Amino acid sequence: MTDTELLQFCSEHEDLDIEVNSRGEFEIMPNSGFRSGRRNSQINFQLGLWAESDGRGIVTDSSTLFRLPNGARRSPDAAWTESSRVAAFLESEALEVFPVCPEFVIELRSPSDDLARLEEKMHEWISNGAQLAWLVDPIRKTTTVYRPQGSPQVVTDMTVHGEGPVGGFDLHLAKVYL
Repeated sequence: MTDTELLQFCSEHEDLDIEVNSRGEFEIMPNSGFRSGRRNSQINFQLGLWAESDGRGIVTDSSTLFRLPNGARRSPDAAWTESSRVAAFLESEALEVFPVCPEFVIELRSPSDDLARLEEKMHEWISNGAQLAWLVDPIRKTTTVYRPQGSPQVVTDMTVHGEGPVGGFDLHLAKVYL
């Protein structure tokens, strides 16, 4: 299915969150509910404020599809992509599905999410070019940090500190966990 066909299919099924894995199979994501929606808004708010003041990149939310090098089309709950990488496509692409992997992604675990599937997704982000990825889990009150080298690191602090592409960004979890 082309990106255009996928977006058409998604618009015909607006009540579903749809991603496509690297084998071309649809993955239907459960609706997250009010609490997870508010939590995700808080994450995007904090990341967006920081990105605006930092000026090096742009933030996108969970409605943004990225086409990864492995062929998957994924939507992280929040993402940051360096401005120069976005600018390179503005002239030549319709940008319906962004054809690169963002440098930084955040996934938020909702009560309806399968943790093992989310962990696989985090490894997929990293193996496809993300330099840093965070899995925020309000259920366990942890954030798991994924990097290209090394094992995932579980953090229990109420503030998670950005590094690499998002050095200087701090995600304050007190409002996210409410």
